[in-house]
Amino acid sequence: MKVLVLGGYGLIGEAVVGRLLRDGHHVAGLGRDVVDAERRWPAVRWIAADMSRLLAAEDWLPVVTGMDAIVNAAGALQDGPRDRLDAIHRQSVVALVAACEQAGVHRFAQISAIGADHSSADAFFDTKAQGDKAVASSSLEWTILRPGLVVAPAAYGGTALLRALAAFPGFIPAVMSRQPIQTVAVTDVAEAVSRAVAGSLPPRSAVDLVEAEARPLADVLSAFRAWLGLPRAKIEPIPAIVGRLAAAIADGLGLLGWRSPLRTAALGALARGVTGHAGPWNELSDHPLQPLEATLAAMPAHVQERWFARLWLAKPVIFGCLALFWLASGIIGLIRQDEAASILVSRGVSANFAHMSVLAGGAADILVGAAVLVRPLARRALLAMIAITLFYLAAATLLVPELWLAPLGPLVKTIPMLCLVLVALAVLDER
Repeated sequence: MKVLVLGGYGLIGEAVVGRLLRDGHHVAGLGRDVVDAERRWPAVRWIAADMSRLLAAEDWLPVVTGMDAIVNAAGALQDGPRDRLDAIHRQSVVALVAACEQAGVHRFAQISAIGADHSSADAFFDTKAQGDKAVASSSLEWTILRPGLVVAPAAYGGTALLRALAAFPGFIPAVMSRQPIQTVAVTDVAEAVSRAVAGSLPPRSAVDLVEAEARPLADVLSAFRAWLGLPRAKIEPIPAIVGRLAAAIADGLGLLGWRSPLRTAALGALARGVTGHAGPWNELSDHPLQPLEATLAAMPAHVQERWFARLWLAKPVIFGCLALFWLASGIIGLIRQDEAASILVSRGVSANFAHMSVLAGGAADILVGAAVLVRPLARRALLAMIAITLFYLAAATLLVPELWLAPLGPLVKTIPMLCLVLVALAVLDER
């Protein structure tokens, strides 16, 4: 069959793509940025498109014509500069369903979410439910799948946060640690999609995909810590106000393009509990969904998992330190520009040129210090930091070489900062 997977390089979408390829289908994937996906999955025909801009059936018709099935694994957690929940979850899905009906697409698998509800005050759950309603009201052979907390070898979003908290040194911090959670392996989600596409599930059915028993978040975190091979640690409940403060900061970073999973929407979902009903799936299928222990056992952790888990929490610290360092350096240089210029003047540089150089250097420091906090500009800002630092070192070596031996080490101390920039570049990718 010819199958189109929306969000084909996401946490669930990528697993679905791999499973459908193994099933022998011809797979196309759609997403906003498919460059990396094209390298990793050359057997897939990738389509670069933003769902939030495909809001009419006519927009979708060229994409879905000729397809036998559609899998919608696309979604966003919260509104932001790149994400508009109503457009992605509702408007685009309404248009997509209409296009599928016109183009004669047979089957439609919708990846929804546990807790999707029209009456929810949370925009994520409300818009997801409206998208589900558009699918369920159609004439297509539809299946709506609502996964619990998806556990996968890939690590970003909520799964990355779980790993990071589980690897916290000394203890495991947890907000709402007693809230019930039901997990599901991403391979089980892909299996369910495979069956829906093949028509081996009853058409026009909606089911939860969750393990049989719920467990508190604290137990999930402890299981991940054991999976990482780290010593047992005590769960330390974190006051809700601290969680709300962290979520507010994450929301602010979201406006700068950083897609942290620790946002208000995520806390709202946790407060509801991530639970569903395993019974309906077990009645439809002879493939019971595996519990968390089996999911983790099927994807053994090695040293790269521990590196990732530890670096994930260090990442905001790294970027925050770099931003503060460069902003402070630039501001101090501008405040004390006469002293800075006098060093150059003492080496034979004209006073005007010395002051212009100090002003330009201070402005450059402030510019890159601010730019590194903006996700779309971060890579260029980090590369600029490297270039500026190397220029400073070269200029200082030529003009004031004795600074290398100065007691406070003003030049020597730039080397660790340069190394930190290289670390920031190494951990910049989010998925």
